[in-house]
Amino acid sequence: MANSGTSDTPKLGGWRAWGAWLIGVTFVVYYFSFQTGYSIVNSRVQEDVGLTIAQVGFIAALYTWVFAICQFLAGPLLDRLGARKVLLPAIVLVTIGVFLFAGAQNFSMLLLSQVFIALGACTGFVGAGYIGGTWFGWAKFSLMFGFVQFFASLFSAFNQNLLSRALETWPWRELFTSVAGFGVMLFIIALFRLRDPTPVEVVGERGIRPFLHSVASAMAKVGAVPMVWIAAAFGALCFGVMLALGVVWGPKLMMVRGLDPATANFTASLLWLGLAAGCFVTPWISDRLRRRKLPTTVGIAIQLVALTLILFAPPMGAVVDMFLCFAFGFGNSAHMLAFSAASDVVEPENIGTSAAIVNGIMFIVGGIMISRPGMRIGLGQGEGLEPASAELAQFASRPLLLAILIAFLIAIFMRETYPGSRKTSGTD
Repeated sequence: MANSGTSDTPKLGGWRAWGAWLIGVTFVVYYFSFQTGYSIVNSRVQEDVGLTIAQVGFIAALYTWVFAICQFLAGPLLDRLGARKVLLPAIVLVTIGVFLFAGAQNFSMLLLSQVFIALGACTGFVGAGYIGGTWFGWAKFSLMFGFVQFFASLFSAFNQNLLSRALETWPWRELFTSVAGFGVMLFIIALFRLRDPTPVEVVGERGIRPFLHSVASAMAKVGAVPMVWIAAAFGALCFGVMLALGVVWGPKLMMVRGLDPATANFTASLLWLGLAAGCFVTPWISDRLRRRKLPTTVGIAIQLVALTLILFAPPMGAVVDMFLCFAFGFGNSAHMLAFSAASDVVEPENIGTSAAIVNGIMFIVGGIMISRPGMRIGLGQGEGLEPASAELAQFASRPLLLAILIAFLIAIFMRETYPGSRKTSGTD
């Protein structure tokens, strides 16, 4: 037990803080890179296991739905147990899931692997943000959240290209067994180095029932603020489309536009590189302007224009497609301001819960966005549209374009939430 001496009190923002934060971010990068890498490997998995195109989309969607449902408990769990007690089991679950994925011989095993990965991953993103808040101070919560997404997106972009090259020489099963081995190493490091800055005290009665009651109470309080749901709506629609393009459909759209598979994979990876760049600057611009609404609206407008051109403009070469993918990802960083807008209108002690609600809704909508194009492909072929044609791609992708349009309308009509720019209240 630490005494009152300052030598035993960790310094906020010091080297221990950065060490804990890097473990949290590495965990996010680990499972997020696996998730986005699925867009590269799913064709090999489909061929090896014998899946339909609808099953390929459903695998990614199931992960997203399980992740989203469990996400609502992530914030309250972290508030009550701390990062160490939550993230260590989470790393174990994700690692087991990756091992199952590497050894899957049928559709059911692939689905089971996604459930394990989702159960562990649901605490990762909010957990890294929680570490940023506890170790660097809650005033930097939004900024540290932006940095988490920056690194996750940046490494996802490089991961897709590295994975594409690695699959040229390694069988996908051996490759993902190695990925699972990295999870084992991460767990060992976290076991010895991941700590909370101060012990997390359990307030009130102990036990499952009091815990669930406190979770429900916190969620009800945050859920009573309309702006939280408005922020979640535009954030979910934007991120849902990003997830659909980045996890499954981006490379396929690029191939429909005439790119070879390797170039298509690289071009689609620029979605994540653009998101990384946007997440690095968008929160900073928002704070400099003291506005949430303006950068959100501009970011969504960029997405709307880029996706429209990707779907309906005639092929203009790989360089133009690369620019459009990067631009869409850059504009998509506006979804990070959903966390900021939601945190602006709740009490500081409920910021974690607001983040969990927003992130959970993002992944529920993400699962829908991932699955819709695959479902519409079968419908379009039934109406006589040619497989792998531009017309079929446009037909299948209409829900994605509609989602961005709705998000744009929400951004135009939502109120400003930045503290001090306008008097806010919990019922406004």
